[in-house]
Amino acid sequence: MKKRILSAFALSLFLGNVSAQDGFLPSQLADQKKFELDYLNAVPFDRFKIHLQELTKNPHIAGTPENELVKDYMVKIMADAGMAVRVWPYDVYLPNHPGKSELQIISPVQMTLSQKEGKIDEDPFSDDPRLHLGFNAFSGSGDVTAEVVYVNYGTREDFQKLAEMGVDLKGKIALARYGGNFRGYKAKYAEQYGMIGLVVYTDPKDSGFTRGDVYPNGPYYNENTIQRGSMLTLDFTGDPLTPNRPALPLDGPKKIKRDDPATVDFHTIPVTPIGYGAAKEILSRMTGSEVPEAWQGGFDFKYRITGGEELKVRVMVDQKPEFIRANNVVGTFVGKDFPDEWIILGSHYDAWSFGATDPNSGTAMLLTFAEALGKLYKNGQKPSRSILIGHWDAEEQGVIGSTEWVEHLKDELGAKAISYMNFDGGASGRNFGASAAPTLKKLIIDASKEVMYPDSAKTVFEIWAGQNEEPRIGNLGGGSDHIAFYMHVGVPSLSGGSGGVTAYHSNYDNFHYYSKFSDPSFKMGGAVAQVFGLVAIRQANAAVIPYDVPRYAKDLKGHFEQAVKNVQTIDPSFQGFDQVAAALSRLEQASEAYQSKLHQALNEEALPEKNLNKINKGLIGLEKSWIDPKGMYYGEWYKSLYVCNDPFSGYASWILPGIQYEVAIQNTSRLEEWDSRYAKAILDLSKKIDKLTQLME
Repeated sequence: MKKRILSAFALSLFLGNVSAQDGFLPSQLADQKKFELDYLNAVPFDRFKIHLQELTKNPHIAGTPENELVKDYMVKIMADAGMAVRVWPYDVYLPNHPGKSELQIISPVQMTLSQKEGKIDEDPFSDDPRLHLGFNAFSGSGDVTAEVVYVNYGTREDFQKLAEMGVDLKGKIALARYGGNFRGYKAKYAEQYGMIGLVVYTDPKDSGFTRGDVYPNGPYYNENTIQRGSMLTLDFTGDPLTPNRPALPLDGPKKIKRDDPATVDFHTIPVTPIGYGAAKEILSRMTGSEVPEAWQGGFDFKYRITGGEELKVRVMVDQKPEFIRANNVVGTFVGKDFPDEWIILGSHYDAWSFGATDPNSGTAMLLTFAEALGKLYKNGQKPSRSILIGHWDAEEQGVIGSTEWVEHLKDELGAKAISYMNFDGGASGRNFGASAAPTLKKLIIDASKEVMYPDSAKTVFEIWAGQNEEPRIGNLGGGSDHIAFYMHVGVPSLSGGSGGVTAYHSNYDNFHYYSKFSDPSFKMGGAVAQVFGLVAIRQANAAVIPYDVPRYAKDLKGHFEQAVKNVQTIDPSFQGFDQVAAALSRLEQASEAYQSKLHQALNEEALPEKNLNKINKGLIGLEKSWIDPKGMYYGEWYKSLYVCNDPFSGYASWILPGIQYEVAIQNTSRLEEWDSRYAKAILDLSKKIDKLTQLME
């Protein structure tokens, strides 16, 4: 094994960012710097490739024996690393098989369209007999034949545009390209407008020959590549039959009431995904009026809105959800001082096929992290707080496994969890990036300055930031396992790692594709483990949890300025949120006082242990100021007033979602209510920060 040993000189260069300003007492710094240096040197870069190869040997959709093999491998690796490992079983309701599915052009010609990727000679994984047809989980079942309407991306705005144009949608089949929103909303809107079926494809303009070379010569989708995915769009996240409660095993001692599937608002129209080669057969035969310029895709013929009376397409899907056993695997490095304060890292491990980029590059990275920290742990270098690694099941069908665990441990997580860090596809390319809660942004930036970007003389920070003083860190939206932690319980969360072009949700997302296009060096997994290992270790060992508390006020100021502008698009006379403005001023003062007192108390080592414990418990409670029991009007399960995934697209990040929703539905009647609710949350946050400041005096 080739080790990356850092000298004492390198230590002084790379670990210069750790200071009392980051929650450490001066007396801690020498030990912390050694801990971090030892950790960086312990990261086994070569193990990432070994883990990824083992995890992706078989297609492993949730509920299959092959997925059980992945579970068993993770249990062994984490246990061997010294972690206390527990498997958390849940019986969840989902389809993990396409059932029966057909797609045909009935007239003016008769043609059966391909619903599966083809074999590629140089890709030994591509003809595995266990690979499924392309399918969308939670499609409705039905057999329909009708005319076709091209609906662009199938967004809310696209359907509104079609209605404005007077296009007759009722009784028609929608043809939508992937992108613009979560795929389930394409089906939701199609059904709302009276359409009876949906075909979804990836256009070559979005990932195909217009972008560059296609697989196997390049990373982009070829004409047969199919994006699978869930269609689930309920007003909550998780198992569709057990909202707000965990889907405990049906054969377990404790019974959980499950909703009747007939009462759940599932889509009813049949939906199937195809490649753009099959879509071309439909698009090229359409005869209606030309689409708006922005709707034109990548083929060299004019796209049409309607197919015409002669063009008839048949969509048949017979898909039956059932109860399957989903197993979350959670390992813990028990903290030596504060075992009940948790830093949690996670990624799902189930996949639509082999899952080399999504999700198992993140899984392999977390196993690499576990082995590195395990070396220190066995040597007696134990983190002060507990570090947990969660591998979640059944994410692909609707972020189900992680949500059930969060609902199961809701009260415990609210009291103990310092942060949740998500790595779904966390090393799926060579472009580093992150999205995060305000309190965690500085931690990521600082850690990135201390890790070398593979095969370069620059740090990850230098590559990431480029010519900018600070790299852009986004805000979390939907689509992965941070949702329940952040938006339901109020645990500060981040999603990070390295990405790039992938064979997303297709049968080609395998080890061959990864080794050829994603990261042929296999070094990014180790680099990501180094960066976020430091983020975890600093949270685990700091005397005071190193949240960037003043960042709340800084970010909120900008968010509310934008919110006022958004409201003015529907009410030009709107002047602003008066109660919020006063509360923000109060928050800014409280944050500055806290930060000043924190630096003073840490530098003087004037923090009695009794008060230190109270301070850290208080810090864990800060994010809970955003958790409102009433939740959002579009779904009470979503409790955070600060952030939510966009309920009209599913993926986008909505900051201040209560206000965003009113703007989206063009409603001004509740603006005073939101002014009051947000001001109350901000004042609650300010009071908590004041209390922390008092504890340091």
